[in-house]
Amino acid sequence: MREYNTLQWENTNGIAKITLNRPDAANSVNLEMAQELMHVAMVCDEDSSIRAVILTATGNMFCAGGDVPSFLAAGDDVGLLLKDVTACLHSANARFARMAAPLIVAINGTAAGAGFSLAVSGDIVIAAEKAKFTMAYTGIGASPDGGSSVYLPRLIGLRRTQELMLTNRVLSAQEALDWGLLTKVVVTEELMSEAEALANKLASGPQMAHGQIKQLLLGSYSNSLETQLEIESRGIARCVSSPEGREGLLAFSEKRKPDFKSVK
Repeated sequence: MREYNTLQWENTNGIAKITLNRPDAANSVNLEMAQELMHVAMVCDEDSSIRAVILTATGNMFCAGGDVPSFLAAGDDVGLLLKDVTACLHSANARFARMAAPLIVAINGTAAGAGFSLAVSGDIVIAAEKAKFTMAYTGIGASPDGGSSVYLPRLIGLRRTQELMLTNRVLSAQEALDWGLLTKVVVTEELMSEAEALANKLASGPQMAHGQIKQLLLGSYSNSLETQLEIESRGIARCVSSPEGREGLLAFSEKRKPDFKSVK
């Protein structure tokens, strides 16, 4: 298994855990972290034994966004550097979105800039009550990356997205929940136990159906009605015809809980 310098990586009993690990730099995204996120996302997408993924961070911050000192150090090559960083980060975004395993983001502290973008990209997003959220990009004369221009309008609508991106308004965890950015807010000390319990529940569920749900929702804003209905039809037929589907039908008829993880 590859060793990472900016991330911690675990894969146990079908649950992968990715931990941003640059606490001295507020877990900001430099080129190396972007590259490592891309690689670990490919691992999660490729390894069929991974049935749920948790993304979290060490220290008091979830992620402060881009690594500004490295951008400044790049001088006249900063544009090239940022294209490199975003190419890797966006590759990770795309694979997390399209992998079959649900992505649970457990936000332990402030999420700013690209950290905000990463935070809201999960399939389920849990935040500690102390967490705060701000776009922050225009504070350094930048525009958003990391998929926030896709996710935020879907989650909270255009007007609120405009306010967040243009004014850098800071949201508390409760405000982010009320706006629809989060799934749940928990006591800080319970964040990881909550995320792990949810990951265990999802990991015991039907992998193919979870992946199909993710694909359906990704296409729901861009596909025509007829296209989406056809994808739904093909998807449910494929799921129910699979070994997991047969186990689900049999378990229902036998009035027992399905055992999807044992199905090959």
